[in-house]
Amino acid sequence: MHDFELISNILCPYTQRAAIQLAEKGLEPRRTYIDLADKPDWFIRLSPLGKVPVLRVGDTAVFETAVICEYIEEAAVDRVPLWPADALDRARHRAWAEFASAVIGDVFGFYMAPDEASFERKRTELAERFARLERQLSSGGPYFDGARFGLVDAAFAPIFRLLDTFDQLADFRLLQGLPATAAYRFNLAVRPSVRAAVVPDYGQVFLRYLAGRGSHMAHLVAAAVERRSVEA
Repeated sequence: MHDFELISNILCPYTQRAAIQLAEKGLEPRRTYIDLADKPDWFIRLSPLGKVPVLRVGDTAVFETAVICEYIEEAAVDRVPLWPADALDRARHRAWAEFASAVIGDVFGFYMAPDEASFERKRTELAERFARLERQLSSGGPYFDGARFGLVDAAFAPIFRLLDTFDQLADFRLLQGLPATAAYRFNLAVRPSVRAAVVPDYGQVFLRYLAGRGSHMAHLVAAAVERRSVEA
């Protein structure tokens, strides 16, 4: 019996990776959400870095996303493995999961860019990241390495979920000319574990979060809201 509690805030894309992994293994952790702007004392005591996600296993706290995912793989050896069996393939998948983590940082820089010029620069950099991914998606899919869903897919899925919200504002051409990546995005979006990794109103929560950032993206959110109110 696996007794897992997954602690995060509502929006954390890194937490989604662990949530997807657990769902793929048929495990249902308790989900606990906190406000990172007002962290409860118990969480501060639990998390040495004060960050999410944290996986609580009994009285023990496991922190840092990659470590959490490795622990789940090792602890749930009775469930379907999400890393390849071959050592070199496994290393390649781990490396691309780390690439996905870096892309999440790029997404943050994109939506936090303070002005139009820096926003466009960050948009170009992010599009280049996806172009690098495109060159890896040559197996025909539907997933990163063919027919088998793995942890590298769990790492990329939350990124595309963020793009779903951006698409409500404008076409930022992040996947323009990248058909394999666009198909990969769709295939991940319809997978049940990916769909269930977040709260039902995740997109609206993220949109409200963007609106309060004081960034160029926040201005685009405000313009979209005004446009919709006029159309209504």
